[in-house]
Amino acid sequence: MVTVLLVIGGLGLIVQALIGLSFFISCIWEKELRASVFAGLQFLGMFIGLIAYLYLIWIGFFETKIGFDVLIAGYIAAVLAALLLLRRTAPNPKALKGAKGIIAGDVKRQDEREIMFARNRSIQPGSEQYKAFYKEHPEYEGFDAKRREKGGPLGHPGIIDKPHQGANVAATLASLSIPLHLSTPDAFKPKTHPEFKGKKIEHSPEEVTERVKGYTRKLGADLVGISEINPLWIYSYRGEIFHENWEDWGKEIKVEHEYVIVFATEMSFEMVGTAPHTPTMIESMNNYAKGAYIATQVASFIANLGYSATANHMRRYDALMVPLAVDAGLGELGRIGYLITKELGPRVRLGAVTTDLPLIPDKPVDIGVEDFCKTCKKCAVCCPSNSIPLEKDQTIVNGLLRWKLNAETCFDYWGKIGTDCNICMRVCPWSHARTFPHRVILELITRNRIARRLFSIMDDIFYGRRPKVKAIPKWARFNAGNMDGNSDA
Repeated sequence: MVTVLLVIGGLGLIVQALIGLSFFISCIWEKELRASVFAGLQFLGMFIGLIAYLYLIWIGFFETKIGFDVLIAGYIAAVLAALLLLRRTAPNPKALKGAKGIIAGDVKRQDEREIMFARNRSIQPGSEQYKAFYKEHPEYEGFDAKRREKGGPLGHPGIIDKPHQGANVAATLASLSIPLHLSTPDAFKPKTHPEFKGKKIEHSPEEVTERVKGYTRKLGADLVGISEINPLWIYSYRGEIFHENWEDWGKEIKVEHEYVIVFATEMSFEMVGTAPHTPTMIESMNNYAKGAYIATQVASFIANLGYSATANHMRRYDALMVPLAVDAGLGELGRIGYLITKELGPRVRLGAVTTDLPLIPDKPVDIGVEDFCKTCKKCAVCCPSNSIPLEKDQTIVNGLLRWKLNAETCFDYWGKIGTDCNICMRVCPWSHARTFPHRVILELITRNRIARRLFSIMDDIFYGRRPKVKAIPKWARFNAGNMDGNSDA
């Protein structure tokens, strides 16, 4: 009996040490100096513990009464720890309802004209649209005028990487050209190819769902989900205008389709790690370009099947992407206002295709994001513009119970540094590379509340409450004097 217990205990300590070693190697691969030091000390402690255990076996300690009592106490502690960390916490009923779960009152559909991007990117001072909008919304005019004087991302002063940011800005604008090119009506709402004109290719909802998801992944999407469309997440009026199509400005956006295919593309761990410097902006725009490419092709595929479809990407949105993604089971809404996925955390960009093609919807998921965000708060602590709320509890905004990002101050900071920041994405514990130890941790925190508390604390210990900027890839470095990007604006 004692021999069996000793063998099992030894195997357990070996597995523990191997996991500790893998975490140490992972931290080195992530180029995290602080985490590597702490992980190295942790592994050393585990290894010493294993050697001490083998030594006690060798001298016959566990064959004595006190040694046997120590062995049993160790087993009891291990079993209790396993029960505490491995048991599944009661599910969050709000999360399992999807975006409907945060509805706590009357919800007004978002007017796209009111969002800061539309106000600052589309409306030109002195135009008829400018006069009409600010007559209706005088509270924004002075604020927006000051912001325009400062410029936006890529604008003035954009000081963080000046005067050597030119090549990175050029790469960013190169990616931006693709979604802009695909924002014409024929691109975002494609017509059926002449080969299939007048035909409708019939498949069962199950088969066509598999085909659509498979094709979307083949085009480069990392995650794909399907949902029935909740009209609340469709913009009420058009506000973003490109190609001088001003007759659409202020038009009501009607809910034309029943289903939406939502997909996510991964933002590189390496590039996001440089936030708020210009390489992270290249990564953002690169993923928006991917999103436009994928959405346009999926919409064309559906049109060729004989159904209506509309591509949604950064230069043509009919809807709010995050609640649609939540309803499609891709993840949950986090404190930072981004979608947080199990597979990639918040390091994703979203695109979608709305359609009348009959599909099988996915179900919303509960991965513990809301509970984790209540105690973590790292994004709020690290936000340089204090745009992310620090309060533990969510508040009701427009009938929705959530943590509300202050988009105005966030966008102001973008203008100050000349990038889209992404610090909150970089520091989020869910953003770690999906190495083996991080996958193990992820499995624990998605199912267990105690694990969420424990690993939130450990993330602060290993990576710091304010994690440092990672080294910039050689090809994206902007000058010889600042090759590692170790400055936070």
